Amino acid sequence: MRASGVCWVLAFASLTACSSCKQPPPPATDGAAATPAGELTAEQAAQVLARVGDRTITLGDFAATIERMDQFDRMRYQAPERRKELLNEMIDVMLLADEARSEHVDQDPTTQQEVRQILRDALLKKAQEDVPKPADIPASEVSAYFDAHKADFHDPERRRVSAMVLGSSTVAAGVIKVLQGAGASHWGDLVRSKSLDPQAKANVPVDLAGDMGFVSPPGDPRGANARIPDEVRAAVFTLAKVGDVSPDPVASGGRFYVVKLSAKTDPHDRTLQDAERTIRVRLAQDKIRDKQAAMLDDLRKQFPVKVDDAALATVKVNLPSADAGSLPR
Repeated sequence: MRASGVCWVLAFASLTACSSCKQPPPPATDGAAATPAGELTAEQAAQVLARVGDRTITLGDFAATIERMDQFDRMRYQAPERRKELLNEMIDVMLLADEARSEHVDQDPTTQQEVRQILRDALLKKAQEDVPKPADIPASEVSAYFDAHKADFHDPERRRVSAMVLGSSTVAAGVIKVLQGAGASHWGDLVRSKSLDPQAKANVPVDLAGDMGFVSPPGDPRGANARIPDEVRAAVFTLAKVGDVSPDPVASGGRFYVVKLSAKTDPHDRTLQDAERTIRVRLAQDKIRDKQAAMLDDLRKQFPVKVDDAALATVKVNLPSADAGSLPR
């Protein structure tokens, strides 16, 4: 089954979990393009495309299923044979769901939990329906957010780090001495011949040899880089200009780094115009989270929740040993 069909298959499977639910379906078989559900007459919507035991899949079900897809998925079903494929997939889902119920798979705790999660996601998605899209957020709200969070839109100076990773301070000091002489132009060759970093051997232009990416000043959480140790990050911000190499080896994690400042960008304050799109998306996401939280608060008021903390504290999670491969008890 195609990955693009996952969403409607899950929806279809959850709806077929009870015989009184109306199933969502598939493709028209007359060669015409799929008709949107809203454009069908009542008679057309009731037309039966397939019978599966005592159940039916109607043209209205199919049209609704196509309409729920995004425009790119809909394009897949312009050809009659592709719509026939979709109908057959829907039939398979119905048959397998019925068989699963007959074997009481629907009563399995894991299955029930998965169904609850599908229903949870569907309800949370429904809660988003009347939340404004980013483009619909009022300009005054965007401006007010920008004024209250200007620090978020300050981009600090960022420096690009190149480094040689060496096994001893003596070797690192020797490399630095070579670079301070006439060897600065041979940085790339030295990195490839001496660095212990596996990525130093990558097939990249020689001027990018040893490149580890950008960092912002130490202490700025937005500018960390997993490849660059804190000691190296601090060292690169002591260098005066692009092309400078640290005068001393930088020790970190049992290795010794020869650090070079290979590029930098100046600090920059983004304008409201620069930040507008980011703010709109952030505000829209905040509204979705607020509405979902309010929904959960209301449900907890309707259905009071009591947790036995003492019982919860007795739960032990046993992890399998590395060699035994046993399952937790």
